[in-house]
Amino acid sequence: MVCPGRAHGRWACGGVSSPMAGLPRLVLLLSGKRKSGKDFVAEEIQNRLGPDVCAILQLSAPLKEQYAKEHGLDFQRLLDASDYKETYRQDMIHWGEEKRNTDPGFFCRIVVEGVTQPVWVVSDTRRLSDVEWFQDVYGSTVQLVRVVATEETRKRRNWVFIVGVDNAESECGLDQGATFDWVITNDGDELSLDSQLEKLLHFIYSKL
Repeated sequence: MVCPGRAHGRWACGGVSSPMAGLPRLVLLLSGKRKSGKDFVAEEIQNRLGPDVCAILQLSAPLKEQYAKEHGLDFQRLLDASDYKETYRQDMIHWGEEKRNTDPGFFCRIVVEGVTQPVWVVSDTRRLSDVEWFQDVYGSTVQLVRVVATEETRKRRNWVFIVGVDNAESECGLDQGATFDWVITNDGDELSLDSQLEKLLHFIYSKL
């Protein structure tokens, strides 16, 4: 097997524990501010490709599951957009940063395990360390997609600036140092969004 990127940590190419057993044809790393509509865009991409072709991966899912276990919380409620999640958001951020500082690929390795679809959409990429891990392991198959929306649009979606959240690395980690291959503007104009997604879908099909 040819490695598309250098081995990262203990994940060496060809090993039985390598996450590269089912190599994707394309990995889309979605990022964006809270209430920019990252999840919506990810779901639109999956809906157009179909779940057999496209898998949505969330780095926050293994983080929240482990956090819930260690703190005796409801994992499913931490996954939704409820006030329950917001209550624990800041502490989860700090807890997750400690895990990443010890092992930058900790959550990335978990989330790719067993995924067999040719297209992966990582819907909540937040840090340069996440980007670097995927680029190291999956090389040129990785594309960075930034979802943007104005503050006015985000406020209409009930965004409110929270100190310790909106100025933390989990929100600002990719404000600098990342070069985006695609920028999707998601301000509520359905025709504009559809046109942008069609261009991205055309590119995706060219890789299948």
